[in-house]
Amino acid sequence: MAATGPLNPDATGAARDVRSEGPPRASTAPLEGIRRPAQDERNPPGPGALSLEDKLGQAGLELLGNCQKMSGRGPTLLTHSALLEDFTPQELDTLGEAMLLIRAQPGQVLISEGDQGDWMLLLLSGTVDVTKSTSPDENDPAAPDNVSRLGVVTEGAALGEMSMFDRDLRYATCTAIDAVEAAVLSRAAIGQLIRQHPGVGAKLVVKITQLLAQRLRNTSNRLVKMLQK
Repeated sequence: MAATGPLNPDATGAARDVRSEGPPRASTAPLEGIRRPAQDERNPPGPGALSLEDKLGQAGLELLGNCQKMSGRGPTLLTHSALLEDFTPQELDTLGEAMLLIRAQPGQVLISEGDQGDWMLLLLSGTVDVTKSTSPDENDPAAPDNVSRLGVVTEGAALGEMSMFDRDLRYATCTAIDAVEAAVLSRAAIGQLIRQHPGVGAKLVVKITQLLAQRLRNTSNRLVKMLQK
């Protein structure tokens, strides 16, 4: 992803210009008729707990079912996504069946800074603005928070994987600049993949770990440069 600025520690992937010819769309049939990624039976939702679908729906995001036949979105997704670059088309379809497909309109927030979340996003189309709020001057507590742009990401970018793993608060806000389609991968879905498709699950965990390691390395390099000034 050719980002316009340094990316935040919770947004990684490859960015490029979005092409006008979009990939095949998923069916818009009701979700009840589409197989969903199963809940992790070892950690079922407690009484009154919201499902992932409910959480995404409450955020105003349009749910389109599963990411079936994700390989049909063309070779550019594999070549422009650091997360998927080592997957075969068959493995990509297996992964897609474990992910939910969502659509966001321009201006909609996909991830909100300070929220909790056990899922991550893979951008399939569109452009997303990644921003971080900073506290106002201590001498002027009434001043509004400052918002800094950390980067702009497009197709192939992975967002939110750090919070998915450690369940800490989201580091930044991700807002759709134009129409966006994204695949949602939950922590429970990764566990299901490891049990049912060990090869795909193991490859996915390795790729996410590599992304996190690369982000840490980039952050360390920027910190060294700042200290040398």
